[in-house]
Amino acid sequence: SDTEVNTRKKTFTEVQTERLDEAERTVLIKCPPRLNEKKLLQYLSSHGNVKSHFFFENRGIHVLIEFSEKNSIASLQDAIGIPSAADHHVVPFKSRLFTFMLKNPVSQAAEETPVHLSPQCHIPVKELIQKLCHADSISSQMYKLLNEYQLTEENIKLRFLACSLVQDFARAYFPDSTVKPFGSSVNTFGKLGCDIDMFLDFHDTQKRATKMKKGPFEMEYQMKRLPSERLATQKILSVIGDCLDHFGPGYVSVQKILNARCPLVKFSHQPTGFQCDLSVSNSIAIKSSELLYIYGCLDPRVRALVFSVRCWARVHGLTNSVPGTWITNFSLTMMVMFFLQKRSPPIIPTLDQLKALSDEKDKHVIGGYDCSFVSDLNKIKPTKNTETLDVLLGEFFEYFGNFDFRKNSINLRKGKEVNKPESSPLYIWNPFEQDLNISKNVNQAQLEKFVAVARESAWILQKEDETQRMINKEPWGLAALLIPFGKSNSSKMKNRMKGIGSETIRSLLDSLKLNNANSLQKAVGK
Repeated sequence: SDTEVNTRKKTFTEVQTERLDEAERTVLIKCPPRLNEKKLLQYLSSHGNVKSHFFFENRGIHVLIEFSEKNSIASLQDAIGIPSAADHHVVPFKSRLFTFMLKNPVSQAAEETPVHLSPQCHIPVKELIQKLCHADSISSQMYKLLNEYQLTEENIKLRFLACSLVQDFARAYFPDSTVKPFGSSVNTFGKLGCDIDMFLDFHDTQKRATKMKKGPFEMEYQMKRLPSERLATQKILSVIGDCLDHFGPGYVSVQKILNARCPLVKFSHQPTGFQCDLSVSNSIAIKSSELLYIYGCLDPRVRALVFSVRCWARVHGLTNSVPGTWITNFSLTMMVMFFLQKRSPPIIPTLDQLKALSDEKDKHVIGGYDCSFVSDLNKIKPTKNTETLDVLLGEFFEYFGNFDFRKNSINLRKGKEVNKPESSPLYIWNPFEQDLNISKNVNQAQLEKFVAVARESAWILQKEDETQRMINKEPWGLAALLIPFGKSNSSKMKNRMKGIGSETIRSLLDSLKLNNANSLQKAVGK
């Protein structure tokens, strides 16, 4: 029954399948500037039932329309014309992006109704800080931040539509292929405005295997053979990249980066406003997305803590949107997960515990690595831990401010600190490819800066006085941590860095000064 399904938590794959399915019944329409919402929906309903819709702003007003039936789109497409412009020729590719204009704007202008616009980006940090000051506890500050930053239902629908539109091109060549998002768009930790990582998948192996058993023949397709999978990937992405570039409406700045470790096509999709990276199926990346999805669904404190820590790291220039020697958001998220595994009692299970709960259908061995873990969230016992987020935030900074990074590495399979297998400053085991360090890029100076800012933050939270904050109306709690520790604090900062190697102190303090100017803009910028 329906009620049963609602109390039961859905698996990662169920959610994905549902979303991909609704994206295939969806179109995107650029609306006339003066619009009567009721008339628009009335017209669209003549082609089939409109299941859901929302408006958003992106160089003009757009509306996303989800029909109940996929064939409503064909019906609508039949009624839509090809743009007539004398000054240029159009590429006659018929997508699911349409522009609606009023036939006689003057008479209809009077009927204009204001439409509700769904926000597709988060508020700037400065505004966030003001909002946080009105909360009544650090815990409620953290949930406020989560609510401002997390992906909305509408934004997720738009992300799946962006994938579905690329899939239309892929299917012109490979009718069985799918294009699916992975990473932050689906792992429950994405923030509004983040890029979409999407991959092209050719594996619907389940269906094939059963059919092949029948009949007296071993049967197979004749297919072009290439010396390596990498070459095939490069050729396929190259052609699809060209298609988007040459034929696709609204695809701009298409870059083919085919010689990367993981070949990809980067592009910007103007109608949805997303920056996208398209690669070919990477099973391990999908498993990592699913693992984080499970952790994010198990307990509301998990996402609240991750969002707060990531925002904090961004403000202080500990993370950055350009690749470099900074800690990545993925590494930072894994550090939060590890911290939550280490609480007593643990707030989330270790990967080994999730593996122990898995059954036959959860078996996944990828490239020799066992990536099996339970997919059914309902088999995982809820935690007995009742610590508040107020406590957890302070303890997080305390824990990593005093972590022995020289000796220990972070292992989420075991939920234990284990000796470092090699001398990278920060060693976080890749949960699936057991011989990889996901934070190999991080250098000593960046790690020391992280430790220093964590210590400073733990100290600020500890010395805070309830009554003081009521009188002074100064930013407190989480809000106080989202203001760059500027000039006034640098002497305190030096004290807190006792016992940190002096050779990097100078470069560290310089980078702190440098970052103060940039970090607020960066935090707002992305």
